[in-house]
Amino acid sequence: MVDSETIDTKISDKKEEFDEKVEDAKEAFDSAKDEAKETFEDKKEKSKNIADNVINDLSKTIDDFKESLKSMQKNADQKYQDYKKSTVQTLDIDLIETKDNYYMKVAVPGAAKKDISIEAGDNDITIETTFIPYIEEFDAEKEEELEVIVSSIKSGRCVKTVRFENSLDIENIKAKFARGIVTITIPKLIIPKHKVKVE
Repeated sequence: MVDSETIDTKISDKKEEFDEKVEDAKEAFDSAKDEAKETFEDKKEKSKNIADNVINDLSKTIDDFKESLKSMQKNADQKYQDYKKSTVQTLDIDLIETKDNYYMKVAVPGAAKKDISIEAGDNDITIETTFIPYIEEFDAEKEEELEVIVSSIKSGRCVKTVRFENSLDIENIKAKFARGIVTITIPKLIIPKHKVKVE
């Protein structure tokens, strides 16, 4: 029979062995935990750096895109202005007919009377004027740098030709100018019918 002292010694030895294994496992766990924490922190830092770089690159790309859009808009506006200058635009008119006359109203807002030209042919009339662009009303030397933001008012050379079914009495055409409107009275040329005698 095993005595009590031997059992206590064996239990004590096993307990020490168990405690050592627990301590080793605890140290291994703490070491693995620290290593995992360091790896996580490293990966977290790298991820943060990558995210920061992506955000910076994206922000720079958006800023570049905005600048590109502004440049494109400015270029398009300039091309539109150049097109307006090189293209002959039309004038807005109202036209009424009676048995003996045509009555025409032509809008020429901002044009001076001396800058309006009217020419009549046998069965057509042409009205022409030139509108000065608003930006040209400023003294560029005295003002700061000027930039057109919106330009929808007609500018440059504008012409309107109207052709009529009837011949016109060009000697009796009358035109009046008031408040940016030219009113033109255009008499029709009434050619009396002549009876021809057959011989």
